[in-house]
Amino acid sequence: MSDSLNKEQITKLLPHREPMLLIDELINIKKLFSATAIVNVKKESFFVQGHFPGQPVMPGVLIVEAFGQAAAALTAAGIDKSVYENKLVFLMSVEKARFRSPVVPDCKLELNIEAIRSHGRVWKYKGEAFVSGKKMADAQWSATIVDRK
Repeated sequence: MSDSLNKEQITKLLPHREPMLLIDELINIKKLFSATAIVNVKKESFFVQGHFPGQPVMPGVLIVEAFGQAAAALTAAGIDKSVYENKLVFLMSVEKARFRSPVVPDCKLELNIEAIRSHGRVWKYKGEAFVSGKKMADAQWSATIVDRK
């Protein structure tokens, strides 16, 4: 496996599509352990127009969503294709989410994520979000792999 994935490769692993596919790249991949996701927060991003006009901020829930997408891509890239084929990854819980500074366009948001543990189809992760080396947010979350209906 490559130690990075571009957006096209990510779309082969995740069911998310524009505008909800938030991660643009997954780099520094350590199989089933950790990676860094890149989110290019742009003035054209779908949430900018209404959150908040004149002083746009990336919603915290979308930072958490991007954490989840990065974790799903890390996991899907690391397990056998037959295991995740026709499956979806659902967020189960979010814990200890902290938003330290607003994420504003135009910036490159870097999400450093790590798989803490897995038990069957349930995985637990932690992550930290940075812009230019400054910590913007962090969280822990759990997700499960389920059959696609």
